[in-house]
Amino acid sequence: MNTITIVIPTLNEESGIRETISSIPMAILKKNYDVEILVVDGKSKDRTIEIAKEAGANIIIEERKGYGRAYKTGFNRAKGEIIITMDADATYPAERIPEYLSLLEQNNIDFLTINRFDSMDKDAMNRLHKLGNFALSKLLRLIYSLNIRDSQSGMWIMKKSFAEQISIASDGMPFSQDIKIVAFKYFKAMEAGGSYFKRLGEAKMNLIHDGLPLFKNLFVFKGQLSHCLEKLPLEPLPMIGK
Repeated sequence: MNTITIVIPTLNEESGIRETISSIPMAILKKNYDVEILVVDGKSKDRTIEIAKEAGANIIIEERKGYGRAYKTGFNRAKGEIIITMDADATYPAERIPEYLSLLEQNNIDFLTINRFDSMDKDAMNRLHKLGNFALSKLLRLIYSLNIRDSQSGMWIMKKSFAEQISIASDGMPFSQDIKIVAFKYFKAMEAGGSYFKRLGEAKMNLIHDGLPLFKNLFVFKGQLSHCLEKLPLEPLPMIGK
């Protein structure tokens, strides 16, 4: 039986981590897969780790900062042949994981990302963040000639063999758009309809602090593309059991 690993980065997400994990349709998934839930935590100060362990996750403590850094660590430690990513604030449609797995396998693709704007709760994102997301996605399409409607989505389904073949420099938020560019440029990738719900817990994204580097990175990354098809280095880190 194949294994899937669900990688969830966390930093002080005690409000949403339990619901995020409990929304994963384990009973359905376990009919066809062994399932590993891997929480990569950036040294949370609240009860995130304790709650995640209670909910059945394995925990890796990642002391190096960054959204992208957490994913790189999770990819390296994942046991599954297929890796799924989600944020820890219950914003993504975990109940649709079986559907997305079918799309990945039936279309024999390497990477699938969901489009949050296909079905978004009214209060899931404020107007400024929506405008910023639309502008980033539009700019990505113009610069790279790729038909990606939601460049900042954090829910992906991929083959681990894909993750093992790429090397992306960014450890921060730009990792999310960079991995999509690499996937759609060099691999077999697709974007599927998704949903986006109002987050549980305090939002950490800052429009200026986080948004401006994303715009800048779209121009800078174009010169880094040729260096992205390298195997990720293995970096052993301690894991905390369930």
